[in-house]
Amino acid sequence: MAEKKRGRPATGQTPNRTVRVPDAVWEEAKKKAADEGKNVSDVVNDCLRAYLRKKK
Repeated sequence: MAEKKRGRPATGQTPNRTVRVPDAVWEEAKKKAADEGKNVSDVVNDCLRAYLRKKK
């Protein structure tokens, strides 16, 4: 019999990443993102894409 996996099942297609963000910045970003109908992950992805589009 196969061993049963423990924990929460994966919910997304992309792996989780870890970054350090000061609490005050994170909380402000969460509020602003929610006001815009987004989450912080959406905002971070948008920012990284804009960063990558910038010319050298």
